[in-house]
Amino acid sequence: MQTKEAIQTRRAVKYFDASHAISDQEVSELFSLALLSPTAFNIQNWRFINVTEPKLKQQIRAAAWDQAQVTDASLFIVICADLKSWEKQPERYWANAEQSIQDFLLPAIEQYYLGKDQVQRDEAMRSCGIAAQTLMLAAKAMGYDSCPMDGFDFEQVGQWINLPDDHVIALCLAIGKATQEANPRGGQLDSSELVFSNRFA
Repeated sequence: MQTKEAIQTRRAVKYFDASHAISDQEVSELFSLALLSPTAFNIQNWRFINVTEPKLKQQIRAAAWDQAQVTDASLFIVICADLKSWEKQPERYWANAEQSIQDFLLPAIEQYYLGKDQVQRDEAMRSCGIAAQTLMLAAKAMGYDSCPMDGFDFEQVGQWINLPDDHVIALCLAIGKATQEANPRGGQLDSSELVFSNRFA
């Protein structure tokens, strides 16, 4: 499937074949592609919890208003971010770069994030959103459908997955074989309302 087709046909699907299993190879491929997603300063601040325990899935489903895709999808991922990844051995993120690049970027990382909690959180959400889209498009290209989710009790799910204090949950993502097509698009706004040249009118 071409990239444009994946973008055009990707939809949020809520009904999955609970009997279908994604192979370990496919799961590995999906995560390998997700890890190619861009992040500011290459800090790679996303963290992916692949939920495979049936009991944990049931708990999360209960905390997500009993949405069936939590348990019926072949792959259920809690996408999180490490808010402090920027300060955790940042030299790792540029280990393969020339020394002059490292000398420039490592101080810049600290200058950009130090003492700026909102910047750290904003960056986490941007990074996780990009990674989620990478996963959704990759899944679509592999013949799967997906459903991004924020309709759940973030605090409760965080407790169940042992979310560290310096991490946040951005969203969850269900991936699997759809059992029914998505509903028609609810209503797309005209591009004239959304796309502007140079500045807002």
